[in-house]
Amino acid sequence: MNTTARRIAGTSLAAAGAMCLAVGPALAADTTVSGNLLPVASNNVSKVSGTASVKVSGEMLTVTMVASGLLAGSAHAAHIHFGANARHACPTIADDTNGDGHINTTEGAAAYGGVVVSLTTSGDTSPKSALAVDRFSTAPGGEISYERGSIKVSPELAKAISGGESAIVVHGVDYNKNGKYDGATKSDVDPALPTEATDPALCGILKVAPAGGMNTGGGGGTGGSNQGLIVIGGALLLAGAGVGAFALKRRANAAA
Repeated sequence: MNTTARRIAGTSLAAAGAMCLAVGPALAADTTVSGNLLPVASNNVSKVSGTASVKVSGEMLTVTMVASGLLAGSAHAAHIHFGANARHACPTIADDTNGDGHINTTEGAAAYGGVVVSLTTSGDTSPKSALAVDRFSTAPGGEISYERGSIKVSPELAKAISGGESAIVVHGVDYNKNGKYDGATKSDVDPALPTEATDPALCGILKVAPAGGMNTGGGGGTGGSNQGLIVIGGALLLAGAGVGAFALKRRANAAA
């Protein structure tokens, strides 16, 4: 009789454990990373600013970004950048390897990595659209207000973004302040364009908010949901243990 009671208790605990495992994936929260977009050092864009956030849901991204102080009426390519060997940081004047006093696209990649997502307003969002100037915001009034969802990425990239290793970079500067992209220096990534059209203006590293709070970019963390999951799992295990104890007591009374 006691053996039967122990089997009942064991079955109840196993069922409770299975319920914990089943609840886990269902309650797993999305991750949001965010950051402030700051002027790229030495690129004469001290008045630009912005914020950005990326919600990661499995392999799907939703990107929200606002920026101001940019050259109005001109295409501003914007991307998510990542590189496994990058510093996961925004560039400094130390990255100016050609000594011209500015940071171009190639020089900046040492800090934040290459293009992994093109933040186009329509169509393809892959790195192939990195220079699709007809599908990026033209910053009317010098401002960008951007939101786009359903951007699919690889599991590896989703993990890197969720882990705070990516950056959002907005390109396009006006060094001579004449209201257009021009100048004798050509872009390091497309010689058909002036360097003003592709040099980075804004950069922000996307980080997860601390548990129980918000980071400076306004993103939310996942700590609260994980703690809730632990509490629920513990309650289920205790409930299973209670059922087992009740069964043991009932069988003992019957035997008496």
